[in-house]
Amino acid sequence: MKLLPVEDARARMLAEVPAPVAEAVPLADAVGRVLADDVAAVRDQPPFDASAMDGYAVRSSDGPGPLSVVGESAAGRGYEGALHAGEAVRIFTGAAIPAGADAIVIQEDATRDGDTVTVPAVEPGRHLRPAGGDFKGGQPLLARGVRIDPWRLSLAAAAGRAELSVARRPRVALFSTGEEIVEAPAQPGPFQIYDSGSPALAAMIAAWGGEVRRARPVRDDLEATVDALRAAEGDLVVTVGGASVGDHDLVRKAGAALGLELKVASVNVRPGKPTFFGRLADGRLMLGLPGNPASAFVCAEMFLRPILNRWQGAPAEPATIPARLEADLPANGSREHWMRAKLTYSAGGVSVRPFRDQDSSLVSVFAAADALMRRLADAPAVSAGEVVDVLPLSRA
Repeated sequence: MKLLPVEDARARMLAEVPAPVAEAVPLADAVGRVLADDVAAVRDQPPFDASAMDGYAVRSSDGPGPLSVVGESAAGRGYEGALHAGEAVRIFTGAAIPAGADAIVIQEDATRDGDTVTVPAVEPGRHLRPAGGDFKGGQPLLARGVRIDPWRLSLAAAAGRAELSVARRPRVALFSTGEEIVEAPAQPGPFQIYDSGSPALAAMIAAWGGEVRRARPVRDDLEATVDALRAAEGDLVVTVGGASVGDHDLVRKAGAALGLELKVASVNVRPGKPTFFGRLADGRLMLGLPGNPASAFVCAEMFLRPILNRWQGAPAEPATIPARLEADLPANGSREHWMRAKLTYSAGGVSVRPFRDQDSSLVSVFAAADALMRRLADAPAVSAGEVVDVLPLSRA
């Protein structure tokens, strides 16, 4: 099998991903979805000059001195008249500024006696929020390709959107293989372990915008694996385990039985060398991940997440950041290595320390990590204090 560099393997995978398909969803259902169209403001926000404080709307040229209180302006219920010389209007935060007023005297600085309020001198524009101070009508607010979070949802709501055009979620069929795994609460046999890869990958897929459909684990039987692969409903089939070429690794053979055209046969990466990708005869894409959890999770970050992002029109390439190494590391081997690591943030910047044990079966190490540190193939030894590339992991 030809070992492809990580970037080349990812590029081949992304080249097979179809263009996003748009659908309209209610605003309340848009969190986690990727915009398929730009969002622009339909009007100014706020649409009028508004008060930033509770107090009195005045003409700055009238102070200091007593003024006649001629009315009130509250949020959603403004004072409809115009303010004249010697007058003031009681006003509350967010309310429209009456015509003629150009400043707010906060209530702590004013003395009220019946319909008269005594105010100090105040400069024009004090405590005013100008019309369009947040955004102007027609102004672009959200660009196609951004993923909606609660804050962007708020901006779309402020723009008057009741629904948004978003990319359809890719449907992902996920199943694991191997005689050695069982799903809780089933009791494992003496030579079995609990399936820790599939539950985590299902959660990753959902968090990355995919619509995941999990199938039960498949035993090491070629006919059963072919049947499971044939029955897997989705745009993308993701398998966990059986991706290598050993006697009990049957996923590639099952794919071949269904016309799998390999685009990536193997990747020059550690962990995750057996990862493969291709297209089945019926058009479904297939990503084969290794069975060891850390290998599967690293390759999910390297390949599955970019695939799902591209499918939805979001930026696909993993975004690394620089960090200073906290400990010396020896030269790397011939495979690019993505090491589970821990980041430290301080006034001096970001530093990173890879975990000592990088065994690909250690779920506990991945649970403690908040980053993957990249070491290129054949990279020389590096000393503490040198800058390396890290990929922060999403942690709630």
